[in-house]
Amino acid sequence: MIVTIDGPAGTGKSTVAKQLAATLGFEHLDTGAMYRMIASQAAVEGVDLNDSSSIAQLATRAQINFQNGKAMLNGSDVSAQLSEFGLAASVVAQNSEVREVLVQRQRELAENRDIVCEGRDQGTVVFPKAECKFFLTATAEIRAKRRLEELLDKGKKVTYQQLLDEQNERDQRDENREVAPLKPAADAEIVDTTTLSIDQVVEALEELVQSAQQNPGTES
Repeated sequence: MIVTIDGPAGTGKSTVAKQLAATLGFEHLDTGAMYRMIASQAAVEGVDLNDSSSIAQLATRAQINFQNGKAMLNGSDVSAQLSEFGLAASVVAQNSEVREVLVQRQRELAENRDIVCEGRDQGTVVFPKAECKFFLTATAEIRAKRRLEELLDKGKKVTYQQLLDEQNERDQRDENREVAPLKPAADAEIVDTTTLSIDQVVEALEELVQSAQQNPGTES
């Protein structure tokens, strides 16, 4: 069974996806990490993110995998550094050739598995026939606040306004890109996480997934 969770940054998507997968006994696929991997490798190689051809070539030769929750790029664990490349990843995600490469890789990783896949186009493009689809939302203010708390806990020096501005820029780019724009699938369950805890969201999604498992053939 494939469960997709889409939505913008700051909705709790990654944490919810991990916990939901663990609760269900499913595997977890963080597709946003794949775009951040490409952005991080571009930084290592000094490749301009707007150089579409070079970025596409980089994505084609990149060896991307996940092992025990670790993001593996060309055989190395790059998990710790990926949080720095969120904004850059949204630039990479506009590249249609990169998306084609990574979408194919995502489908390969999910084939014949019970898996929770999170991202921005999982229910609309990558897995349009997924048995359960969710789209998480939250107000821009609470999303930026959550991100601020997360980064401050990691010792990062950032301001709320800086994060809000970057978030708005990324939202605009993701929602208006020509290829696979950020939007809920027509049959996705939309969940506003603004006033909900992670546990409350996971519990709600778990109930919906279990219902779908008991009643195959029905939409989420």
